[in-house]
Amino acid sequence: MKRLFPAVLAVLLLAGCSSPAPPAASPAAEVSSTPSSTPVPRPTATVEVPRSAATPAPAASDPPARVSIEALGISVPIVPVGVDDVGFMEIPEDPAIGGWYRFGPEPGTGSGNTVIAAHIDSPDYPIGPFASLRDAPAGAEVRVVSEAGVESRWSVQTVTYYAKTDLDTDALFARTGPAALVLVTCGGEFDASTGSYRDNVVLVATPMS
Repeated sequence: MKRLFPAVLAVLLLAGCSSPAPPAASPAAEVSSTPSSTPVPRPTATVEVPRSAATPAPAASDPPARVSIEALGISVPIVPVGVDDVGFMEIPEDPAIGGWYRFGPEPGTGSGNTVIAAHIDSPDYPIGPFASLRDAPAGAEVRVVSEAGVESRWSVQTVTYYAKTDLDTDALFARTGPAALVLVTCGGEFDASTGSYRDNVVLVATPMS
């Protein structure tokens, strides 16, 4: 796949819609991301996980429990997720709940991308909070609170639309390199024939000093 993520940002988070989750792309690829209200059955899998990132990591010592962006009114509980039977990142069915990729780093542990994804909508639920990710301004503060109550603070660097076929999953799930928080959901046009959105919306944030 094409390497679209700037090395300095790595990849922050990838989430899905009720269909395959879309990561952020370059500004030139930005398109409308208005969620579809049509109750079309959609697959729950979102992003394919590369083999290099699909192997179990050490047990989390203090996994993230909630992510919030006050500027967007987002406050979402997080649950640990892994990889489904066909090699895609698992994502909670309820768009109001985010999934933390538990085979990657915990927030604030020093290196690699902490990936959190959530559906943008679902046939059985309202539009989810991550539908607002597209509106996140550069510099907005993102807070992640762990199960033990430890808080890490992050600053939004980019919000990008990526065509699903262009998403660099190796970069997205990087376990080494500068620490980054990556939030992912779906966006772009909804294709009723495939039951999924065209793009992934990827928000990348870096640690605040």
